Amino acid sequence: MQQSSFRILVSLMLVGNLPAALAADLPPPKPPAVAPLAPPRLPMAVQSGNAGKKLGDDMECLLEPHLVANVGSPVEGTLNQILADRGAAVSKGQVVARLNASVETANLELRRAQEEFGKRKVARNKELFSKELISANEKDEIETQTRIAGLEVRQQEQVVDQRSIRSPLNGVVVERYLGPGERVANEKAILRIAQIDPLNVEVIAPVELFGSVKPGMSAEVRLDPLLSGVYKARVVVVDRLIDAASGTFGIRLELPNPGNKVPAGIKCKARLKAG
Repeated sequence: MQQSSFRILVSLMLVGNLPAALAADLPPPKPPAVAPLAPPRLPMAVQSGNAGKKLGDDMECLLEPHLVANVGSPVEGTLNQILADRGAAVSKGQVVARLNASVETANLELRRAQEEFGKRKVARNKELFSKELISANEKDEIETQTRIAGLEVRQQEQVVDQRSIRSPLNGVVVERYLGPGERVANEKAILRIAQIDPLNVEVIAPVELFGSVKPGMSAEVRLDPLLSGVYKARVVVVDRLIDAASGTFGIRLELPNPGNKVPAGIKCKARLKAG
């Protein structure tokens, strides 16, 4: 039986019909499986808790810092002192950290000594010039050198001043990233400072209120249950871009916070007043 099958295969190969014969014996190929097309996914609307709210209704809001700054150093160096820790209130321009400035301070003293020597030299040469013991060119050269020494003093004072890190705003320290002895690079922050007077009151309003809310409108803000009472605020920003997915737009109110009594990062209720 095997020999007869072998002879048939050989004869088919000789006449060139092997592919057709084999194809005739094989079952017909199955059509490729096609996955059913999924229906298009519609974007899910991200609804805020203020959907359907109108002017005069209480709307959910969030208190945020007015400004936040990661305070670093304009120059590299080794951190020598941290003068304000987390939770400390700082004022704009206050020194909050210092880098090691021993070399820069020594150079400043050298420049000052050179300037003082030049001033004494100029004073002495005024008398010599009046007696025509030195030329006008020599007098001018001494005075110019003294002036240059004074400019070098001012330059070195700025170099030393850069080793003192100052707060760029009035606020509170919310984070300390480095400690004394650590290396400070240009891209590294030393402290994080937040200005919370005034506070930003962020509201996500329904699109139906667009056009009705305008900058300058007054509002009442409630912080229950954390703090009692009503706080006055006013609208300072109305976004001109509407989020199509959620049908909302952003509103920012400004709430005065003298003494930093109200903390940032808490939820609140805002009621906008028309007119």
